[in-house]
Amino acid sequence: MARLQPVRGTHDIMGDRARAFSFIADTFGKIARRYGHQEIATPIFEFTEVFNRTLGETSDVVSKEMYVFEDRGGESLTLRPEYTAGIARAFISGGLQQQVPCKFYGHGPMFRYERPQKGRMRQFHQIDAEILGVAEPQADIELLAMAWDLLTALGMGKHIKLELNSLGDQESRDAYRTALVEYFSAHKDKLSEDSLKRLDKNPLRILDSKNEGDKELVKDAPVLQDYFNDASTAFFDEVKAGLDALGLAYTINPRLVRGLDYYAHTAFEFTTDQLGAQGTVLAGGRYDGLIEQMGGPATAGIGWAAGMERLAELVGENLIPADPRPVSIVPMGGAAQTVALKLCRDLRNDGFPVDMAYKGNVGKRMKRANKLDSAVVILMGDDELARNVVTIKDLDEGSQQEVPLEAISDHLMHYR
Repeated sequence: MARLQPVRGTHDIMGDRARAFSFIADTFGKIARRYGHQEIATPIFEFTEVFNRTLGETSDVVSKEMYVFEDRGGESLTLRPEYTAGIARAFISGGLQQQVPCKFYGHGPMFRYERPQKGRMRQFHQIDAEILGVAEPQADIELLAMAWDLLTALGMGKHIKLELNSLGDQESRDAYRTALVEYFSAHKDKLSEDSLKRLDKNPLRILDSKNEGDKELVKDAPVLQDYFNDASTAFFDEVKAGLDALGLAYTINPRLVRGLDYYAHTAFEFTTDQLGAQGTVLAGGRYDGLIEQMGGPATAGIGWAAGMERLAELVGENLIPADPRPVSIVPMGGAAQTVALKLCRDLRNDGFPVDMAYKGNVGKRMKRANKLDSAVVILMGDDELARNVVTIKDLDEGSQQEVPLEAISDHLMHYR
């Protein structure tokens, strides 16, 4: 019989990794609520059209990486590869346009069929923050500040850099698109196969190509800011002024793009060199055309996402709170076993983590208590119960004393 293994590109989350994930999610939730965001959990799978219409059929995610399947009713469904499309769909189907601005946060698993490597899995996990219905640059500034606060709270503040760019409005991008097509068309013989496909449909995505030959061409390509109209310049200036006012440092990266048509104005990445080569930790941008493209009302939007696996590699271990040390109960005898069951429940209801081995002699149960790094052990035998007391042993100090049954919880308070 073959040995059972996780599916390639997936992993079990337990132990220290589970503690790191919980710390990230809890910290994110506290900061998001502080900024007025409400939690949202969209379904793990959606109708395939939700992603085809938002990510674009020519994107790598749609053409190569999505997990698409047909259910028993003949519907084409897709495991979500990212969060934003599902939240935008929820905004439309939930009729939330009357409630703008809508500020959401969420976290959970995503799925992409790609080559597994460090920090990149086929089932991976993201945290996500979105603001819908705010066309003003104040939303951009606020979300960037929220990202800074989160990364700082996770112990990364000294190791991250914010890279910032603007994609301008539709008029500016149209003018730039024309210039890009003209430039790359003169170098068709040097473009990669993927970039040749993108040339007519989505030339901005060539700027984000990983192909080395494409990268050389991109160095001399036209720069988007040279095609900004006054409105695009003013919007970007206001975002930068807001960040300056908050004391948040940034670097302008004119090659930082979001290749899909609905993106507009602000695009950004938080990067670090703590993973070896410089890598992206958190990224996002403004997508004012997304909801309209999906068939909803024209609604501004901006958001960001970060991979929890990558954050877990970077989060300071000293920041993750240790699991509380348990209280171990060791009953000795049948009568003590029954009393111990009730004491376990009473102490748990009082807020103590409690462990009691299901079987074994006193020696084995004491070994288990030491293995669990218990703070104290409560020993209960027939003699103690006859006197309505228990023996409490401090495993750090090696001391022990008898305590009345009714006073156990009070006695243990300083071990909580």
